[in-house]
Amino acid sequence: MPVRFTGGPLLALTAMLAASPAWAADEEIQVYLDEIGARGEFGLDLHLSYVLDGDGTPAYPGAESPRHRLRITPELSLGLGGGFELGAYIPVATVAADGVARVQGIKGRLKWLAPHKDQGLYWGINWELGRVAHRLDENPWNSEVKLIAGWREERWNLGVNGNFGFKVSGPVPAPATFEITSKVGYKVSDTLTLGVESYNELGELRSLAQFSGTEHATYLTADFPVGGFDINAGIGKGYGANADSWVVKFVIGVPVG
Repeated sequence: MPVRFTGGPLLALTAMLAASPAWAADEEIQVYLDEIGARGEFGLDLHLSYVLDGDGTPAYPGAESPRHRLRITPELSLGLGGGFELGAYIPVATVAADGVARVQGIKGRLKWLAPHKDQGLYWGINWELGRVAHRLDENPWNSEVKLIAGWREERWNLGVNGNFGFKVSGPVPAPATFEITSKVGYKVSDTLTLGVESYNELGELRSLAQFSGTEHATYLTADFPVGGFDINAGIGKGYGANADSWVVKFVIGVPVG
């Protein structure tokens, strides 16, 4: 059942989470780097994003307007050993501008990182499969393959992801697409890393040279701990065909061990 919230408590909740330990913004606005859970290690991240301003026009009949929408997605993970990690986004939820909270789907993922040292080159791959409600996508079942590569030094960390997205099932034609995301982070101190994250659609795989209608966004980010919580906070600007002009996002690592 949808749950209705008034604007005051919703904004208060967002402020509390921000102070405590993209296009229509995805449930996860994040560049995958070299983090991987050890065998038997449980993890919990809370993904939050809020569209401050934008066009707000629904992408298709029955779609949810992204403007002034809060997305809330807990992500559970379990280290399997051998560089493998299993993850689940349960649930994919939103609070739209109408103040109604809705559970919109679930997604799972399997990530693998090649053995690597604390500094130097790292690389891996992530596979995701999920089902979402019609309000978020005309096709309920979709998948993504994410190629992960990067380089970490004492103060610098550079990561690049190549994301292949494709429809698994649904009534609407949806050619496979490709997106490149990247992050450059500089460790200012032992407790603060400042960075820039970039999210860029390159279009359909069959016509990558045609960039018209693609979406792009750039975020200024800060990574820091608060009372045992690990915070990734960012504010982003959308451009190109992106309907979301300004988005704030948080990825909150919750201590569960």
